[in-house]
Amino acid sequence: MIKTLRVIFFDLVIISLTGCIATDIKAAQPVKGVFIDFTQTEKVKARISEKQFRPAYSTLIERAEIALTEGPFSVMQKKQVPPSGDKHDYMSIGPYWWPDSAKITGQPYIRKDGYINPEFLDDQTDVTSKNKMFSNVETLTWATYFSDERKYAEKAVELLKVWFINPETRMNPNLNYAQGIPGICDGRGIGIIDWSSVYILVAPIQILDARGFLPPETKQPLFSWFKRYLDWLIDSNFGKEIDNFAKNNHATWFDVQVAGIALMLGENPIAQTRLEQTKFTRIATQIEPDGSQPHELTRTQSLSYTAMNLRGFILLAILAGHVDVDLWNFRTNDGRSILKALEFLEPYVLNKREWPFTQISGSVNTYKEIKYLFQIAFNQSGNSHYQTVAEFVEGNQNDLMNLLYPAIKEN
Repeated sequence: MIKTLRVIFFDLVIISLTGCIATDIKAAQPVKGVFIDFTQTEKVKARISEKQFRPAYSTLIERAEIALTEGPFSVMQKKQVPPSGDKHDYMSIGPYWWPDSAKITGQPYIRKDGYINPEFLDDQTDVTSKNKMFSNVETLTWATYFSDERKYAEKAVELLKVWFINPETRMNPNLNYAQGIPGICDGRGIGIIDWSSVYILVAPIQILDARGFLPPETKQPLFSWFKRYLDWLIDSNFGKEIDNFAKNNHATWFDVQVAGIALMLGENPIAQTRLEQTKFTRIATQIEPDGSQPHELTRTQSLSYTAMNLRGFILLAILAGHVDVDLWNFRTNDGRSILKALEFLEPYVLNKREWPFTQISGSVNTYKEIKYLFQIAFNQSGNSHYQTVAEFVEGNQNDLMNLLYPAIKEN
């Protein structure tokens, strides 16, 4: 009953939205998005009370209210101390690595692809705290964006300060101890994938900056942290390992991090060079002429990994548009392309074929994620066919993606 009343309350808030806008937020300034087209989200904001957007907005505000009560989060909260002896260093273990039952100590751990060891998400390491920080900053900031309520932004800034700025609690800008394997290594280049979702912080940081919530004493150290992290990605041995030798999703998402952070920092030449190289170092090496992604199809969660890697490619195509690089329409001589990889999934989305590769867990949620890949492709290209495919899959009306990458239905 309580939940129902909360939903009714938020619906009333939406219906009377123009009467409850906060008046003390800095006058709205245009936000030059990196991953988000703010001309589209402004249209959503103007129509937020409409049936198409109301469920996602109501859910966003509900989650933001919860996020107000959570955190802050810090690398200092983990119970285990990294091999460096410095708790400010981020650490995690390989998610698919498990204790060896044949060994008294369980070490060295052994690999079980697709099966996540609960230790990966426990309080000994930083993964869960990092995930909550990312998610809550995203939720709170978008709640501010669509509602103009400053309390959400203030909480988001607090979370950013604790994780990135405050000397007592901030994370060192490296992933030297990410995805270590007990009994084998302290960290791996593969661990950089732990921070693949850092991209969801970029738009919130840009919103908070444009709305006046990042004064110089906050913005400068925050951007300095990301500059040092970007340098680590490019110059560290782990970063070079993934950049030069990875041939799968690890390389794709490495590029998403480098190019996305570079654009946020105004380091456009770094982003432009990387995105131009993406044509030949990633698309040409990971996507087959028929659109399949063989490095992902060998996994035990092949559909999930195919979708995840394609999402990275689509984000790279969005980024590329900011620096005059066209990844949407790039094709190799033998037909390898991002759109071909999208079209490879189409018959499975439309139930014309059954997925023939190994997928050890349910695929329903993965198809819902793929729905939004087609929706983003429509959003970016205007090709109505992609929207037709997207509409075939029943999505989640409460998903934030409906607000960020909308399929605007004109009256």
